[in-house]
Amino acid sequence: MTTTAGSAGGGSAAGGGSAAGGSFAAGAGHGADHGGHGAAERDANGAVVVRCEGLVQVYGAPGEEITALRGVDLAVAEGDTVALLGPSGAGKSTLLWLLAGLLRPTAGLVEVCGRRLGELTGRSAAGMRLRDVGVVLQNPGRNLLHNETALGNVLFAQAPTRRSRAVKRRRAVGLLDAVGLGPAGRRPAGRLSGGEQQRLALAVALANGPRLLLADEPTSQLDHETAGTVVDLIRAANEDLGTTVVVVTHDPDVGSALGRTVTIRDGRVGAEGHQGEDYLVVSRDGSVQLPDEILQSSLPPGSLARAVPTAEGVELRRVDLERGSPGGELGRRRT
Repeated sequence: MTTTAGSAGGGSAAGGGSAAGGSFAAGAGHGADHGGHGAAERDANGAVVVRCEGLVQVYGAPGEEITALRGVDLAVAEGDTVALLGPSGAGKSTLLWLLAGLLRPTAGLVEVCGRRLGELTGRSAAGMRLRDVGVVLQNPGRNLLHNETALGNVLFAQAPTRRSRAVKRRRAVGLLDAVGLGPAGRRPAGRLSGGEQQRLALAVALANGPRLLLADEPTSQLDHETAGTVVDLIRAANEDLGTTVVVVTHDPDVGSALGRTVTIRDGRVGAEGHQGEDYLVVSRDGSVQLPDEILQSSLPPGSLARAVPTAEGVELRRVDLERGSPGGELGRRRT
């Protein structure tokens, strides 16, 4: 069962107001070489930027395999903003690295911006990241050239484009202004604070106007106020540039700031959130991951239940049987 994108809107961002202004509308330009995507346009075309079907990822040597993803089905439409939630080890970062073309899938389909990533060479995947997919890794320093200036980092990211030197510089200055780093343009990236490095990493990721922005725990090492600034900037990239956004996070405030949440448990999509409401996701094998509060109160592990079709869908009803006695039904209660 493939889950499809919801709205591109979102609630309030984590933390306070953005010191960076939280807008890419001026200076940074709308979109990249492929052109910008305003809200009305992206709602009309409804293109799917990310598609996963039966996606499996296995690590380790034969006999010592660890299955990180177990048949993930997911679709993200153009202009959507998605937060990938779930406990540590659930497979969130693995999924994001697969979407970035940094890993090759063990099995199943993963398609990004019209490309089947399992069929790409390493060079083709790198080209995709240069043109269509911006990536912000968890450690801000891993995204940057430490000895290069902030301005130099954004200029370097544009090296593959055919823009003139003047256009590249104008775009770099606009992006730095948008993330609140205009005055720090001449400072080496290695001398910036953690929050400044994360904002610079975002500017670098957006330098070529990607259709898709992937960010792995972009606020995990930041204080509450700075985290709020980074989330505001991610939302601004979506609203002003039409960039589709997928963010891995443990922070529920980040999730509530984006238009849709997807919860990964045990390597599968277990739930989705839309406009503050959470919904279970039925896997292609028919399995459903029930919330912990249901497991603890109404259907503890090992319970017997009956799926009863209704006009609205299906009800799951617990059935108490005396096991070991033929037909020994003691009672039945709806849950």
